[in-house]
Amino acid sequence: MSARRPSGLSVTAALAAAVALVMMADLGLLDRRQLSLAWSNTVVFVGELFPPSAQPMPTLLDATVETLQIAYVGTVLGFIAALPLAILATRTIFGPYVAGPVRLLLAAVRTVPALLWAVVFVVAFGLGPAAGALGIAAYTLGYLGKLLYEAFEGVDHEVVDAVWSVGCNRVQLTRFAVLPEAANQILSQLLFVFEYNVRASSIMGFVGAGGIGFHLLGYLQLLQYRNLLTALLLTLGLVLLIDYASSRVRRLVLPPLAHGA
Repeated sequence: MSARRPSGLSVTAALAAAVALVMMADLGLLDRRQLSLAWSNTVVFVGELFPPSAQPMPTLLDATVETLQIAYVGTVLGFIAALPLAILATRTIFGPYVAGPVRLLLAAVRTVPALLWAVVFVVAFGLGPAAGALGIAAYTLGYLGKLLYEAFEGVDHEVVDAVWSVGCNRVQLTRFAVLPEAANQILSQLLFVFEYNVRASSIMGFVGAGGIGFHLLGYLQLLQYRNLLTALLLTLGLVLLIDYASSRVRRLVLPPLAHGA
């Protein structure tokens, strides 16, 4: 029995693995001495994290609340700006000549990371949480705008065609067909983006834009690793709390999954 020839998928996988190994070697990830040193440093670092210190708790609690405020306000402002732009970017409503430029704008906004947007607003507004909230809002605009226009274009075309056929204009189509049909997806995407923004807000302080990130950076620079662990645990608790709250909202508002799904 003749040996089977490798399939195209196998060849592609082998090539991808070879390229990854070459890049790992170029990045130093296969250097035995460097890996050994990294392991030793990690052991020392982890040992100095424990036990977490309770001393900075009052300050960190205030910073955690500020982080939540940055994420919430940024998400709300980003959603308010993203919704009309997402409608304009929906080809089934406004066609390619309007949707194309708006999509390009959203892509341009989305290309800039939230942390870099925060730097821009720190320059404009000065240090503080306002810059962080606006940085989150700008990134939310680009990211959520894309998610929303994809949800709008996913609305059943038969529903859209039926509304067009009775002589409705674009505003009526959006109000009575697209938004109601996509309402569940809008809420789901909004909750997802808020969860993401809580995580993103935790490092806004790295550039002076408020939140718990300011203290994370300070503890790292001052080698106060026990305080750092306390701040990280508070951040983790906030993220888990938001994840739980979001899941509860989904269960209460969104339709239940079909049995057996």
